[in-house]
Amino acid sequence: MAPTTSTTSTTSLASVTLEVTDPEAARRFYTAFGVDDRIGLRASDAPSTGFRGFTLALTVSGPATVDGFVAAAVAAGATPLKPAAKSLWGYGGVVQAPDGTVWKVATSAKKDTGPATGEIDEVVLLLGVQDVKAAKRFYADRGLTVARSFGGKYAEFAAGESGVVKLALYKRGGLAKDLGVPAEGAGSHRVVLGSTGAPFTDPDGFVWEAAAPRTPASS
Repeated sequence: MAPTTSTTSTTSLASVTLEVTDPEAARRFYTAFGVDDRIGLRASDAPSTGFRGFTLALTVSGPATVDGFVAAAVAAGATPLKPAAKSLWGYGGVVQAPDGTVWKVATSAKKDTGPATGEIDEVVLLLGVQDVKAAKRFYADRGLTVARSFGGKYAEFAAGESGVVKLALYKRGGLAKDLGVPAEGAGSHRVVLGSTGAPFTDPDGFVWEAAAPRTPASS
């Protein structure tokens, strides 16, 4: 499906909906993981193989909170892709939910200053794109405000009206490497973005639909 070229209306990210084979099972997982109020779910059997080209990243306050979220995900059925560990940028780990969605949990802190809080500071939807600069222009033309940009490697937009999830762009190969998965993948991305403006599909095949009232994963 070719992307639309109209820029007559502006948009912001209002919601993120994961397309899953078994919504009830996914709902139970995301409730146990503690992110059920951040995403929506809907049924889909669309073919999807390999890396789906995106990840959802949780930013939290410290390593103990990272460990708590990772442990909750694994206990609920997630597969560890990268054990939580220190890195140049802080501390984090990567898991894959039973529905196939890859989640990263991270903090910029390398040491705890208190106990685990179980609180999420920020959720970022990272789209793996072929050309970050081109994708950034595409989204800026549709009214999204660039908050941070690092050349052709990464771009982040200001939070949308919902404030639930922030949108960012990462070069697809770099994102896959960061997550510890092969970059190859085909078929549906299995994620739909809710738009406050007109529907469209971006150059990398990510679909934006007119935002409907969000049904949380826990409902």
